[in-house]
Amino acid sequence: MTEHTPDGHTHDEHYWDEHYATIDPAWGTRPNAVLVDVLGGLAPAAGRAVDLGCGHGGDALWLASLGWHVTAVDASAVALGRVAQAAADAGLSDRVTVEQHDLQVSMPSGRFDLVTSAYLHGPAEFPRSEVLHRAADLVAPGGLLLIVEHASVAPWMHHAQFPTAQESLASFELGDGWSVERLESPRRMATGPDGQVAEVTDNVIAVRRAR
Repeated sequence: MTEHTPDGHTHDEHYWDEHYATIDPAWGTRPNAVLVDVLGGLAPAAGRAVDLGCGHGGDALWLASLGWHVTAVDASAVALGRVAQAAADAGLSDRVTVEQHDLQVSMPSGRFDLVTSAYLHGPAEFPRSEVLHRAADLVAPGGLLLIVEHASVAPWMHHAQFPTAQESLASFELGDGWSVERLESPRRMATGPDGQVAEVTDNVIAVRRAR
């Protein structure tokens, strides 16, 4: 297990440490259903992946179990410590690298066959479109950028307004050299941190960089 902490953090890491300190460590340890569904058809061969805003690592650990070499990125040292321990417990330490990044300030280095981010939402001032624009630079030629995001408000969430999938993709300002693989807003049943259940809408954005 490799741990890397770049210079230049802002208050973001403290915000997220406080957030994860209040959450059950078992929350978010299963892979996102959209990732599972999309990966088989659009990225069947294991390669290098980065999970931005990995939380407790459900997606990163699942990818590693399939043979991917995954860089799990979060602003929270609390979350990353839990991911590192879970990887060690599962015998996946050789396939999972944890890196602490405030994505407003820094990104992991290198190119990846899969760049994925699920529900990368933050405080109102978080420059999400700018961050995801820079995240797209991490995608290797022929690689996939997969973004799953909230498109509606669940009862346990703070009130917010969300863009459509088309509006969100446009805000990334990717330019030429990308093809759309999926751009949709499916509905699903979601379970909140205290066991609440509600129907919600997600935006699913999957785009591929040209070779």
